[in-house]
Amino acid sequence: MLDTKKIEEVIQTISDAMPSGLTGLQADVEKNVRAAMSATFAKLDLVTREEFDVQTQVLHRTREKLEALEKRVAELEGK
Repeated sequence: MLDTKKIEEVIQTISDAMPSGLTGLQADVEKNVRAAMSATFAKLDLVTREEFDVQTQVLHRTREKLEALEKRVAELEGK
């Protein structure tokens, strides 16, 4: 799914930016930010890089097959 490492980095950045007097609220803020980010990403209907790369390869193979078929049709029409 999504890269949880990046989400954790954002949450850690937000936590680090909080004043030291609010450390008691830090866990609550982290939980709420994590939930909000997860909900937002879920709504975006994102794909992973791996899924994108797989589909790119499928498209490339499909294009190659299409070009080969177009060439064959052109040869058969020429006869």
